[in-house]
Amino acid sequence: MGITKTQIFNQNQNQMATIFKVLANPARIAILQYISKQESCICNDIVDEIGLAQPTISQHLKELKSIDLIKGEIEGKKVCYCINLDTWSKIQSTLNTFFNTTKSNCC
Repeated sequence: MGITKTQIFNQNQNQMATIFKVLANPARIAILQYISKQESCICNDIVDEIGLAQPTISQHLKELKSIDLIKGEIEGKKVCYCINLDTWSKIQSTLNTFFNTTKSNCC
C-alpha cells in the first residue's frame, strides 16, 4: 500500500494493517511463540532455537519492537526480550473486535 493511500483509511484499519504486516512472517511468529512460552526474558538462545542467522533474528526482533509487541532490556553485552503484555492485550482486543463483528453472510 502506497504511503499516500493510507490517509483514505481510518486509524483502526491502518493499525490492523500494520499489525498484520509485522505478523505476516513465519519467523516472527516462531519468535513470538518461543518468547511467550518462557518463564523469564530471553537473552541469547533465540538464534539457537529458531535456526536463523543472528542478523536475521535481529531484524525480526526490530520489526516486532516497531509495534511494541516485545520489549528488550540491555544486560551487559546482551539484550533480553520479553512480550509486552500491554500491547499483546491491545492487539488481541483489536483482532477480537474485528473477528467478532464480522457477519456470516456468505454462500
